[in-house]
Amino acid sequence: MTLSYCLLVTGPAYGTQQASSAYQFAEALLAAGHRLSSVFFYREGVLNANRLSAPASDEFDLVRAWSELAQQHHVTLNVCVAAALRRGVTDEHEAREQGLAAANLQPGFTLSGWAPWRKPHSAATAWYSFKR
Repeated sequence: MTLSYCLLVTGPAYGTQQASSAYQFAEALLAAGHRLSSVFFYREGVLNANRLSAPASDEFDLVRAWSELAQQHHVTLNVCVAAALRRGVTDEHEAREQGLAAANLQPGFTLSGWAPWRKPHSAATAWYSFKR
């Protein structure tokens, strides 16, 4: 039986285990043939969408990994717009609106509110939260 999942990630890409655990869980459920419909990044989790993160060459690039997972498996990666702007993560539209010099949202991620996450969340078989 194929199950449908949604994930909530509130931990940053680096410095804690939450986002890495969420990513590993996502890979495992996809490998098992389940569906991951949506991942919502909130609070410090929005830092997973910062394309300006530059891990050392011998470290796992979690930001890029999320982006590749989304592309390969058609997973929606929503980033809370309010939390992102507070932490300096923005797309082209918000950068213009806020008068910022540049955008830094990693491809594959979308700034949004809670609404786009609610529909897949309510239809999911299960949802998991990866937070502190």
